[in-house]
Amino acid sequence: MTPESPMDSTASEKKHNERAYVTFLAGNGDYVKGAVGLAKGLRKVKSAYPLIVAILPDVPEEHREILRSQGCSGLDGASPSERTESKTSLLLSGTLARSDESEFTLEPLDLLVVTVCARIWFEEYSKMIYLDADIQVYDNIDDLFDMEDGYLHGVLSCFCEKIWSYLPLYSIGWCQYRPEVTWPAEMESLPPPPYFNAGMFVFEPNPLTYESLLHTLQITPPTPFAEQDFLNMFFAKVFKPVPPVYNLILSVLWRHPGSVNLETVKVVHYCPPGAKPWRYTGEEPNMDREDVKMLIKQWWDIYNDESLDFKAKSAADLKENLSVSTIIASVPRPSVICLSPPAPPAA
Repeated sequence: MTPESPMDSTASEKKHNERAYVTFLAGNGDYVKGAVGLAKGLRKVKSAYPLIVAILPDVPEEHREILRSQGCSGLDGASPSERTESKTSLLLSGTLARSDESEFTLEPLDLLVVTVCARIWFEEYSKMIYLDADIQVYDNIDDLFDMEDGYLHGVLSCFCEKIWSYLPLYSIGWCQYRPEVTWPAEMESLPPPPYFNAGMFVFEPNPLTYESLLHTLQITPPTPFAEQDFLNMFFAKVFKPVPPVYNLILSVLWRHPGSVNLETVKVVHYCPPGAKPWRYTGEEPNMDREDVKMLIKQWWDIYNDESLDFKAKSAADLKENLSVSTIIASVPRPSVICLSPPAPPAA
């Protein structure tokens, strides 16, 4: 059941009123560079809160070691009930029994939905900010933790890229960044509800929401944008937008020039084709723009800055940190590892 009104905040009821950032890592690809870059970016802007990295069992040991060297330690978050744990295990294996006992098969992208959109809602934090690993933070955004409780907060998506061409709104040029384009009466329908980009959102973990997410997933057909569509559907009634400076989708630079002042942007989302800094060649469309080149360079400046690397308080702390396993092999749900609080600035 999706929330129809502001959700009850359980922050005051929790033993520890904690806050954290969270990102996600799966497979043996190169997204580990994004996670490391994000951790260093949060240190650079002196965030007061740690970064949690939710990882799947298929993340290789080499990548886990990289994360550990950046201050990662084991985190055995709140354990779901036996029923929920069993359900999550089935989801991650790709099957789930429906209420009529028939088998429900999940597509790979639906597994990502479970990992990103469901599991992180069970963690014992009062409030979290999810950030994709292809995001970099260029200014402190801890103020987002003070957004109104009971709602999910995020930045509106731009619908001007060709990936949205399957929707009628694309053909009429309607976009949330173009208020001058009105919804045509001949469409004989209401304009779409606000739709956020799921690369960044502020949420409040809650076991009841977790259960509801898993239940809703069972009866929701697959959609082109998997977890993003699912989250927008589930939280439609309790979504509140925040300014684009908290998640600048890179394509807005050429789709809506002048709508965002780069000097005020706090978060950049390197999501268009060819925009991942660690894969950047400059050959894809719009990647040869000077503003794009500048933002790519800024990402690499942070990634290569050794002064932003994790600094253990002592050799013993470092040895202990590096010896901690970040995956519980017998548990098929995603493990969660925690990047230690931001390193102090270099003297």
